[in-house]
Amino acid sequence: MVYVISIDGKPLMPTSNAKSRILLRENKAIVKELKPFTIQLNYKTETEYTQEIILGIDSGYNNVGFSAVTNNKELLYGI
Repeated sequence: MVYVISIDGKPLMPTSNAKSRILLRENKAIVKELKPFTIQLNYKTETEYTQEIILGIDSGYNNVGFSAVTNNKELLYGI
């Protein structure tokens, strides 16, 4: 998963590694950060590509778990 920033500096939804390679190869994006790997678009998008993300936290006895999900995909999880 690759994080994406608009030309205006606003965060957008992450994209796949393959899509980010295509954008970089066609000079439609530049690498903004290496850790975490983030690209910035070089063109203006017509709409802001964002979705509602829900953060769930499980405060267990020994470990705390978290997960960030959209309607159809888990974006991030950890213990």
